[in-house]
Parts: sequence; structure tokens; C-alpha cells
Amino acid sequence: MIRTLVADDQAVVRTGFVNLLNTQDDIEVIAEAEDGAEAVRIAAEHRPDLVLLDIRMPHKNGIDAAREILAASGGTTRALILTTFGLDEYVYEALAAGASGFLLKDCTFPELLHAVRVVAAGNALLSPEITQRLVAEFARQRAAVPPARDIDGLTAREAEVLVLIAQGLSNAEIGDRLTITDHTVKTHINRLFTKMELRDRAQAVILAYELGLVRPSAPG
Repeated sequence: MIRTLVADDQAVVRTGFVNLLNTQDDIEVIAEAEDGAEAVRIAAEHRPDLVLLDIRMPHKNGIDAAREILAASGGTTRALILTTFGLDEYVYEALAAGASGFLLKDCTFPELLHAVRVVAAGNALLSPEITQRLVAEFARQRAAVPPARDIDGLTAREAEVLVLIAQGLSNAEIGDRLTITDHTVKTHINRLFTKMELRDRAQAVILAYELGLVRPSAPG
């Protein structure tokens, strides 16, 4: 059962998400919040598996709320950020704060369910059409800031896997591209994450762009 907290200052939107999620046998909305500060309080009390946070809320925005909730949970809670705009300037900040991905508010019901299950399972929701480009753009804007880490400790294959993750490829696609088994792909990813102290694929994407291993995609 995926115990979920939904936070959005728009009551109609919040109720819609809650009602849709509660139709599923494997998802339970344990609480609602109308702003970020309330979301932090409730999350501390109920320790949900996943928090669905609107990126723009009064008192405390979704990014700050996510940062506090994730830090307090010790990694047991995952965050999925809701945004109205595909090119929201704060999406990069959300991923950097520890969120595992973002979802547009006009998403379909299947897309919502898929996102919740993917993030709750410990994976990152990375849309090749939106997330990759956003992360690339805002990482590019930060290019003048020297990265805190380098990849000297990675093998050539691990660095190659990092680049492919940043390009939005799944494990199966990485295996096909490199002509290696799925088990070998997972081994490289596990070693990569351990060496670079990465929690998930979202952090791997950010790192790859900040290090200049991948360049922003051309529009269209």
C-alpha cells in the first residue's frame, strides 16, 4: 500500500487528486494539506511513503516543503512535485532539493497513477520530452559554478552509463545500446550511485548535466 499525502492550495484540484488516487487498491491517501507548512507538519506526524506537492503554495512552497520532508524522513518518504507549466523555472530546483520527479497538473489519470507508483517504488520520473530539457537548461545556467564532484573515481563504462541515464534511457535501452545484460546494467548503476553518493536517477541526471557530460537538447 502506497501511503500518500496530497498538498495543494487549490481545494478543487486537491480533492480531484485525492478522489482519483483513492480508487486504487494499492494507494491510500492518508492526509491532505492546503499549503507547504501544513504538509511538513503532517508528513512528520504520519510518515507517508509519498508526498504529492504543488510547486507553488502559500506559506511554504513545494520545493522547500519537499526538502524538509525528505530530510526529516531519512529517505523513507519520496516526493513528486506538481506543476502547472511544462517549463516551470523551479523544476530543476525541485529535483536538486531531492524530489524524484514532477508531474503536470493536466496529466491524465493513467499518467498520475504511473507517476505515483514509479516514485513510490524508489525510481525517478524522468520525462525525456520535458524533464531532461529542463534539467539541461537550468544546469547550463549554472555552468559557471564549478561542480562539487568529478568522475575520476568512475570507470569508463560507469561514466558511459551515467550519460545514457541523463539522456533518459531505461535500463533495457542502456543494455541494448551497450550490448550488455540487464543484470550488468544494474551492477554499473549501483556502483555509480554508490561512488557518486546518488539517491536515484534524478540526481544522476543533474550530476551529468552539471559536469558537462550531456548538453542541452535543441528545441523541438
